[in-house]
Amino acid sequence: MREPPEPRLFALSESHDLALAVAASAGLAVTPLEERRFESGEFKLRPLESVRDRTVFIVESLAGDEAVPTAERLVRLLFLLSGLKDAGATRRVALVPYLAYARKERRTQLRDPVNTRYVAQLLETAGLDRLIALDVHNPAALDNSFRIPVDHLSAMPMMAAHLVRQLGAAPLTVVSPDVGGIKRAQLFRELLQRQLEREVEIAFIEKRRARDIVSSGMLVGDVARRDVIVIDDLCASGGTLVRAADLCRRSGAAAVHAAVTHAPLPGGLAALLSAASLTSILVTDSVGPGPAAAHAAAAGDKLTVLAVGPLFGEAVRRMLAGKPLAPLFEHWPVAAAD
Repeated sequence: MREPPEPRLFALSESHDLALAVAASAGLAVTPLEERRFESGEFKLRPLESVRDRTVFIVESLAGDEAVPTAERLVRLLFLLSGLKDAGATRRVALVPYLAYARKERRTQLRDPVNTRYVAQLLETAGLDRLIALDVHNPAALDNSFRIPVDHLSAMPMMAAHLVRQLGAAPLTVVSPDVGGIKRAQLFRELLQRQLEREVEIAFIEKRRARDIVSSGMLVGDVARRDVIVIDDLCASGGTLVRAADLCRRSGAAAVHAAVTHAPLPGGLAALLSAASLTSILVTDSVGPGPAAAHAAAAGDKLTVLAVGPLFGEAVRRMLAGKPLAPLFEHWPVAAAD
């Protein structure tokens, strides 16, 4: 029986650094891709090696910047998917460390759009067969939006491993900055407890919104004389995390650490770094190196950036080997022999 052709891994130029890390971990090479831009703003994407009868992986973070905004990144991903389908690729898998439009997953007002579902329909129509995403805002809503298989990776195991090394024997409380993130905080607490083999407390903040103005309300849980870890999936402006840190400090916390997967805007990261109530900040490079690199020199030891390329690469390696992805949710790093 003939062996299946070697899979291909592609990256759009704005996500090339992420793709190199994914490829190194997966044991693949980044396949060359012709990218031409025209004066009108149009573009052309063409694989420079055959993809016929192959599985192809495409790395693209949808966190926009001034050079390539979010909407353009999405359109470029759609065009590449369609082009690979036309070129004969039998299976197309998108590796999306940051999935844009995922926060608008339900209607909260009359005639509200459901952007998560619209993005799912666009990707499926373009030929996507499987999506691998990282710490999406609402995994259940994403599952309900897609008709194709979706794998949800999480940065929480690598964050837990880092914080266990950093904080050691300090009494810990995991805090969700709002009620909607309690489940995430519970899962993170369980990861810490398994690694530390001791009890970790949990707390949450009742966040109030009135006329689009957000204020933090009551803190529910014990943080006094404890090291606090405020866990969230996204830092946009930084306001929610800073308010949570301020409240924890006023409630007697010995130290407050922020752990957030996505920091797509330099301004949000700057707000965290300038907050005196935060002892340290832990983020990933899911949006690419840009935002964190802009602050790296001034941040010193306060900012730690974890690489997600090896996590996606391990997921690809396991998928190609027919191994489950479940161990990636339990601990990091995962032994190659697992």
